[in-house]
Amino acid sequence: MSITVIQVPGPGAEDVVVGTSGPDEGAVFTGTADGMLFRVSHDGRRITRVAETGGRPLGIELLPDGRLLVCDAHAGLLCVDPRTGSLETLADSVDGLPFVFCNNAAVTVDGDIWFSDSSTHFGIEQWKDDFVQDTRTGRLLRLDSSGTLEVVLDGLAFANGVALAADESFVAVAETGARTVVRHWLTGERAGRRDYLVQDLPGYPDNIARGSDGLIWVTIASPLDPVVERLQKAPLWLRRTVTKVPVALQPKPKRTVRVQAYDDRGVLVHDVDADTPDFHMVTGVREHEGRVWMGSLHEPAIAHVDLR
Repeated sequence: MSITVIQVPGPGAEDVVVGTSGPDEGAVFTGTADGMLFRVSHDGRRITRVAETGGRPLGIELLPDGRLLVCDAHAGLLCVDPRTGSLETLADSVDGLPFVFCNNAAVTVDGDIWFSDSSTHFGIEQWKDDFVQDTRTGRLLRLDSSGTLEVVLDGLAFANGVALAADESFVAVAETGARTVVRHWLTGERAGRRDYLVQDLPGYPDNIARGSDGLIWVTIASPLDPVVERLQKAPLWLRRTVTKVPVALQPKPKRTVRVQAYDDRGVLVHDVDADTPDFHMVTGVREHEGRVWMGSLHEPAIAHVDLR
């Protein structure tokens, strides 16, 4: 499958979201490790800096009023106006304790925000420590339209991407460390219950997002690693020791460009596995009218493939 790579003026374009109306229709927004937010035209020819968060932007969503919702690993949950660059902090703590690793979000039609805090122990600079030590301190939170903030799920194995069902009957959150996508039911007979949209993924999921096709797209940032799987089952002292060895000797994500799409029953619909030396470690995904846009924690670029 052919892949198009578009360089951006910053490292680690971790997530992507596509504008759906007005002058931003078809444009792609992404955030980089230096705290910048960029707007990329639909054809990739024009790249404009729209804001600076002062932190590390990760997940990006569209709000009903046209502003951007940004999960900043350092600053918390932000609202950004791409027209003026102005920022508003929506939440940076819960129950009196600051977020450690605000990561990804989804927004309901009524404006409720569901978002993940990946760990209560380790921030983004030490994401491998949480991953290997398997702290299972990830959380799924909800900020409702009245401003009430609550932790809805905890004990998650590196809580990551968040997406809603097409009818908003459930919210899904990826567990990177467990290779699953958890489903928390919001309506119907199963309301309040937790199960899985998908288990035993072929690798470690990062961000997830609902596409214009109605499917939930899941990034596979790295394929399953037998060494990591064994380490997660090892005694805690050994897991802690591994994270203290030199970075060059630690397990590394294997190079891959892979995303999958599931329907709301958890049935696999698409498995996109592209091959290029110019892009790897997909951590953000957004399908829009048959084009699948991707971001990467490690690349100074975004990329896309066409399904048609």
